[in-house]
This record gives sequence, structure tokens and C-alpha cells, in this order.
Amino acid sequence: MQRSSLNARVLLLAGVIAAAPWAVMPSAQSPHPFGIPSPDAPNPAESIQTVPGLRAQGWRGQGRSEVLARHGVVATSDPLAAQAGLEILRQGGNAIDAAVATGAVLDVTSQNDTGIGGDLFALVWSARDRKLYGLAAAGWAPAGWTPAFFRERLKTGAIPGRGVNAATVPGAIAGYDALLARFGTMSFKETFDRAARIAEEGWALAERRHDDLFAVAGSLGADPDSARTFLVNGAAPPLYSIIRNPGLGAALRLLQQQGRDAFYTGEIAAAIVEKVQAGGGVMSRADLAEYRPEWVEPISTTYHGYDVFQLPPPGQGFAVLEMLNILEVCAPRLGFDLAKLGHTDPMYWHLVVEAKKLAYADLYAHNADPAFAQVPVARLLSKEYAATLCGRIDPNAASTPGAAARTDGGTIYLATADRWGNMVSLIHSVYSVYGSGATVGKYGFVLHNRGSQFSLDPRSANVVAPRKRPFHTIIAGFLMREGRPLMAFGNMGGSVQPESHAQHVLNLIDLGMNVQMTTDAARVTHGQGANVLSLEASLFQVVGSALRAKGHVVQPVDGGAVGGYQGILFTRDPSLPEPTFDRRSVTDDLPVNGIYRAGSDHRKDGQAVGW
Repeated sequence: MQRSSLNARVLLLAGVIAAAPWAVMPSAQSPHPFGIPSPDAPNPAESIQTVPGLRAQGWRGQGRSEVLARHGVVATSDPLAAQAGLEILRQGGNAIDAAVATGAVLDVTSQNDTGIGGDLFALVWSARDRKLYGLAAAGWAPAGWTPAFFRERLKTGAIPGRGVNAATVPGAIAGYDALLARFGTMSFKETFDRAARIAEEGWALAERRHDDLFAVAGSLGADPDSARTFLVNGAAPPLYSIIRNPGLGAALRLLQQQGRDAFYTGEIAAAIVEKVQAGGGVMSRADLAEYRPEWVEPISTTYHGYDVFQLPPPGQGFAVLEMLNILEVCAPRLGFDLAKLGHTDPMYWHLVVEAKKLAYADLYAHNADPAFAQVPVARLLSKEYAATLCGRIDPNAASTPGAAARTDGGTIYLATADRWGNMVSLIHSVYSVYGSGATVGKYGFVLHNRGSQFSLDPRSANVVAPRKRPFHTIIAGFLMREGRPLMAFGNMGGSVQPESHAQHVLNLIDLGMNVQMTTDAARVTHGQGANVLSLEASLFQVVGSALRAKGHVVQPVDGGAVGGYQGILFTRDPSLPEPTFDRRSVTDDLPVNGIYRAGSDHRKDGQAVGW
């Protein structure tokens, strides 16, 4: 009787508390509702203990569905940028116009990774020409850059990693101009407008960018122009705060009015040279004015019936192709089938990593500006050469890799496609996070530090020289079959890019993953210099100990170590007519003759969008 009475009183008290909001104890709620940050918890989500949910169909670990569209699609690492590209497509622009508009917004919101002070490369499928084109907008070294300049004047034994003497001529704006001049239907006036408005009106600081800015706030503070542009009272702005960059907005408005000349011969050029020379650099107005990007022939190999394309040196794309050749030729000779092994078998990853070591050894030994060095691309990409490497893979033991190099990575990748069937695969970067850390103060953009990839060793193919382009980490990928376009894809992230491109090709072709699943699956990255194999933690739990038993030095990592992927796949419908290349496609709102399927990496802040 007493227990029954006590239970009744407890239930009554609980009902009163539940009915009285004023009675809720403060300790019953999070001190950071809705994830609102505070000075002691700049990113509250980091301390939350929970488990991920699962999808109801397909692979349960896939984070989101593919985006399906027929009129146009954009995939990149920032939602505002993706929407800007989609806006251009809706206005009747093509995939090239959309790529420039997308990149321009990333130049505003993502200066941790990219900016108008950086370089870009692109692969462009022209549906009208039925041809894949390559563009290398890699800036060159100033005419005053010699080994003696660095050793004798700067008193250094290596190219600096930060500051104005790490900055080569930025090639991105010239690259945008070349893309629009050859394949676009719009100008900077239309394609830069959304970016300029965002710079002027402001945008919200998202998680990943906040994390990058928080990490480098100290080094940015060393440059007064960078501190004024990116920091608030010497510190990173709070997560979700509104960021504005009126100087960059002014630069974009100048480019809208005057075109590329504003950057290479006009007011922006003058500001760049003033910044560099004030810091002890030797970049001149002539270095900027005389620079031109280069249209290049893409390089390729075949992988199980598919054609895989990359850009030639000085980019590291040939390492992707060599790695795929090694796996295609050597895996069966060693008695293995990657399609049957799959991700949960340690042997799968052992073979992938051993092939990577061999390809990267050739990459670091040979890659350089082909205008200054002989890079034996044809030999390195032959199946016969791959066959000579099979004996260097021991299925039971990890090898010690060959040559290594210093590489870094702060990059964006984007892909676009339109109603006519044009597709763009574009990579754009300031190299390290916030590049050189040196900002052109009047115009609010950071200069890249791509010059740090040069060497002062006279024996190196990558030794610094006037008007030479450095070793480039950024690469764009493209897949075709039987002469038809199939997929634009890429994976930003410095030295991880070639090995990541290869992992995606294996996922898509050997394992049958869709274009979203390939990025939601765990990835690995191997450090050539330290010879450490890093696996995303979920994969480490499955195969880590077995790989350690083969002699690999292994460690678990989070997604920050493996970069970020975007991809667009085109599935042609042979029953539909080919697109017409006139305005009727726009006025009648005609779709492409098939379906686009797109995916975007959950490790970044972006999305794929289409209509």
C-alpha cells in the first residue's frame, strides 16, 4: 500500500514537472543548443557522442543519394558555388560558363583552398567537337627566380614555403578567360557577378573553413594584410559568423569591367607587384603581362576497357595512369582479382598501396615542366613498362618506397555538365591552406605558394629557373568509353590526389560502386617519405592489423587526410536524338540525351545540384 502510494506521488510529481516549463533544470539541456558555438567550444559538435544513422536501401553506409538531372548539374565543395553554377545553367549558359561561375564563388568563400591568386587546370569535353581538351593555367616563376637568388640574396637553402617568395605568377584568371574565350557563351560580367555579390554582401563561415582558418590564424597574423582580410581582432571569426571581403569584391568588379587585363596589366597587377616587391620578392609587371595559359593534349591509359584521362606534366596526373596500369597488369600475374577481393580484404589494399609506391617513385623522380625537362611519359604509361614492375610487388610483405618529395594541399575541385552534353573537370588551388599567407591587401586575395615545389638542387628536374612552372599536385580526371564521354571526376588534397583518383576508378569499375558511394566508402593514403599508411578509422578497424602483419606502418585517421571528391557521370540514352547546338535548346528548355548522375564528398562542405 505504501509502495503504491509512493509510486503515485512520483508519477504525479513527474507530471507536474513535465507540464511546467519553468521547472526544467538548466543541466538538462546542452549549453550549445542548435550547435551554437562559444569561445570555450568553437565547434560544439566535436564533443557530441552519437552514432550515424543508416539508409533504408542500397549500401547502408552511403550518406546521401546521387543527384539525377537532365538539363544540367554542378558538383563542388561549397553549396553557394554549386548554386552559382546552376544559376548560370538555368540562364542558358553552358557547362564552361557554369564552371567559371562556380570557381569564382569558391575564390570568395574558400580562400583556405583556392583563390584568384592561384592556378587551375581543366579537362573540357566539347559535345560539338566530340573531343576532350586540356587546359594548363599553371603560373610560371618570375624572371628573377634563379638558384642564386634564393641562396645568395635570400640566404636560404630551400624555396620558402610561406611569404611572397613562395608565389609564382597566378594563372587562374588567365585560365578562366581562356575557357570562356574558346568554349563559353558568357563573359566575366555574367560569370563573376554572383561571386562579387557574395564578397560584398557576406557569407556564413562553415565548419571546415572555420577549422582551417582557426588552425592557421597565427601564421596569417604575421602578414598585416592577411590579418585585416581574414581575422577579427587577431583571431579566426566564430563559426557561422558572416564574413565579408569588399576588397575581393572590388577586384571581381574590375575583372567584370576590364577582363583579364585588369589582373595581368592593370590595377590588380600593380597591387600584386607592389605586395611582392615590398616583401623582398622580384616578381615584375612583365612577369604578369607576358604570362599565357596553355592548351595541352590530355594523356591517357586504358583500364579494363575504359579510357582514363589526365593532364600532362607538370601535373602529377600520369601517376594515376601508371598506378592503374600496374594494378591491371600485375594483379592477375600475382594471382589476384581486385573485383573479388574488395575493400574488406587486406590483400586488396596491399596491392593498391604497393602499386602506389612504384608509381609515385617515378612521379617524384621525373615530374617537371616539360618545357625544361624530358619527362618520359610515353614510356611510363606503357603496359610493357608496368609489366616490368610486377616483380617488385611481394604479396606477403610491404616494400620500402623510392623517391619522395615535399607536397602539400589546399585545393578545390568542381565538375559541371549541361543540356548539350558538354562536361568540365576543373581543379583550382592556392596550394597550402591559405597559400603563401601573403595577401594583396587592397584586393583581398591571398597569393598561392606553388613556387615552394621547386628545388634548389641542380640535379633535380624540378630545379628552379626563370619562367619555369613548378611540380603541380592538382589534377583533373575524366573517363570515356568507345570515344564517348562518361565521367568528370576529381579528388582534391595535395599528394593524395593520384592515389585517390585510382581508388575511385577501382571503386567504380572493379567494384561497381555508384558515383556517390565511391566517396562515402573509406579511403587510404600512403606517405611516400615517411612510408606510413593511413586508413580512415572505420577501414583501419577491418584491415589495419592484417596490413601491419605484412610490414606496413599503419595508423587510423579521419576524413581530413584523404581529400574531397566530386563526380558527374553521363548515361547516354541511344533512343534519344543528339542535342542541337543552337538557342532552341534553351528557348524550348530541351534536356540532354540521357541522364547525369552526380556525387559529392561528405567530408567537405559542398553538394551536387541539378535540374
